[in-house]
Amino acid sequence: MRFARLVLVLPIALSLACRGVGRKPVGEVHLPADAPEPGPGFANALYQTVGVRLEPGNEVRWINNGKVFEAALAEIAKARKSIHIVTFIWADSDTARRLIAAIAERTRRGAACRILVDAAGSLSFSEKESAPLEEAGCDVRKFRPIPGQDDLARNHRKIIVVDGRVGITGGFGIDDKWRGRGKSEEEWRDSNVIVRGPAVAAMQQAFAENWQEAASELLPQDAFPRLEKAGDTAAAFVTSTDNGVVTKGDRLTQLLIASAKKRVWIANAYFVPSEPILQLLERKAQKGVDVRILAAGEKTDAHLYLGPQRERMDRLIGAGARGFEYQATMLHSKTMLVDDTLVAVGSSNLDALSLNKMDEGVLVAEDARLAKELERQWVQDLLHSAERVKMDGSRRARR
Repeated sequence: MRFARLVLVLPIALSLACRGVGRKPVGEVHLPADAPEPGPGFANALYQTVGVRLEPGNEVRWINNGKVFEAALAEIAKARKSIHIVTFIWADSDTARRLIAAIAERTRRGAACRILVDAAGSLSFSEKESAPLEEAGCDVRKFRPIPGQDDLARNHRKIIVVDGRVGITGGFGIDDKWRGRGKSEEEWRDSNVIVRGPAVAAMQQAFAENWQEAASELLPQDAFPRLEKAGDTAAAFVTSTDNGVVTKGDRLTQLLIASAKKRVWIANAYFVPSEPILQLLERKAQKGVDVRILAAGEKTDAHLYLGPQRERMDRLIGAGARGFEYQATMLHSKTMLVDDTLVAVGSSNLDALSLNKMDEGVLVAEDARLAKELERQWVQDLLHSAERVKMDGSRRARR
């Protein structure tokens, strides 16, 4: 019965998200249309908007596509105290088996393992999938089993934290589709980062708050070690959860766009944002800011989104923006590049579910090197994308 309910709930949820249900059609919150550009002013605006400070002293590296698992396995192999994972998707796969083997080796040496899997995101996660993890010494919990108080309020975060000192986040799930290079149909295109330094504490806290709900227990004190300077990047991990009016995810998205003076390039799997976000993007494009949107194309895993996505893209194109659809495979990335130094990457889609209902997490960093690397990724992705254009009111795609 529960499985049947899930099969019904998820398509309905997707349909409602496409139609904007859950995005507060009455009383949508419009934040300031302009914000300070990257620098001290933006850092202050970030704190005012979401209550999180950009902290210096972090090391942040891109680990896109299959590199995320190479990095995760390498860090798990060094775990001494704890391995914490929260994920929307955990599938029976070679990827999962490799992670389980690496985890088992460390739990035998005394490391604690705690894993949270969202009940709706991982429909097939059952005793068959959890048993190997439990045998490896992990405490495994399902997050918000179905049916619950609100079956659309899911945990969509993707976080791995090892020893409270290194964190991994982005759009990945535990499944073989995230292996490879994101250029063939069986290998999704996604973006992730590995973080060391003060920002990891917020990633661990995000796991901890979800763990409290699922397991009714606190993490031990040593899960939050004192974090020393690890690099030169100013970064912050911003979490979001449903609060009934406006989420921090919505606030953060509006702030990032409002701060753009030169460009705002958004890559997002499901581009169906709310009216306030669309109006901000229109305003920026009309003022000459280089606004670009890259989203999933015909190889999306959610075709219900394509119509609403293209309507929004065409509206922005009419204001002077550019829109692209990834052709090689499913584009699952959730990144933003603002001007020449500001980047954001995490789990949050630009749809009603992520912006209003789901638990999400986004790493914001101010670093010219990271921004330049994200720009290079865009150049490569556009080689595998089709641009949408509007000419005389008609639509067509061009390479």
